[in-house]
Amino acid sequence: MARRITPLLLLALAPLAAAGLSGCGFMAKPQRPAWRANAENACLAEKRVQPTAYVQFAPEIDGPGICGLTRPLKVTALQGGAVAFNARATLDCSMVAELDQWLADVVQPSAMARFGQPVAQINSMGSYSCRGMNAQAGAPLSEHSFGNALDIGGFVLADGREISIVRDWTRGEQQVKDFLAEVHGGSCRHFTTVLSPGSNAFHYNHIHVDLAMHGRNGDRHICKPVPRDVAPPPGQDPQLVAHGPDDDDVDTPGAQPPLAAFQAQASRSVNDSLILAAPMPPVRPKPSALSPEGAPKDWDVTSSIRPHAR
Repeated sequence: MARRITPLLLLALAPLAAAGLSGCGFMAKPQRPAWRANAENACLAEKRVQPTAYVQFAPEIDGPGICGLTRPLKVTALQGGAVAFNARATLDCSMVAELDQWLADVVQPSAMARFGQPVAQINSMGSYSCRGMNAQAGAPLSEHSFGNALDIGGFVLADGREISIVRDWTRGEQQVKDFLAEVHGGSCRHFTTVLSPGSNAFHYNHIHVDLAMHGRNGDRHICKPVPRDVAPPPGQDPQLVAHGPDDDDVDTPGAQPPLAAFQAQASRSVNDSLILAAPMPPVRPKPSALSPEGAPKDWDVTSSIRPHAR
């Protein structure tokens, strides 16, 4: 009996195997959305990131599924080595380039104004990781699955002082809270998704930033919670004005946020988010153009967020 069934099975399976080999879909590997490759190729072609001792190209990460990066970068520091990571990060070209610009435009000016010294280290809580949003089984893939996101747990200043988001966001000294507010608001000018404490229960201890493509044309931004304006340091002019389905994430896969964080989020108004729908302008504004009066009319100036060109 077995000798008669085996040939029949082979005949039945032959068309299916041929379809898979021909790429007709039965056994074809799923492909990442084309915009990801386009963004990566454009970043590389424009040489927005140059290999250094701190930023090195690594072999392609291909899968599982559509997770991965064609030209991943292993990053130990940014700003030419001046700002280290606490752990090596795996990121794509666009994220590395934008993080470098964000440090120059937002983080360092605020740190110098508030503390008289620069940030020397970013304490990362996660870069590349093939997983769903909020590390939940069956959820849509997180931007971390493509090296297109970073979770930031805090910073270390040049003198060794540590700024922790989970500790200092609401309970830190006023200058530290104002610094973090400026970092959050400034992040919304550089990244398409920014989720900080107060956005939801999963982000009670870090700032999540990514360059996801929101909306049909990629012209929709998510920034939560609404950034708050902060006063400039005494005696100084302001250098920086603090300015869905969500791409939510947690720092540790499978971790559950504390009950207090859920309760705090539940008690907040549902109108605690800001979604920007204005198209990106063709050029980056100069620092002098950051005042509310100079903002384009199609931007919400009450939140003090200003447009940014990538």
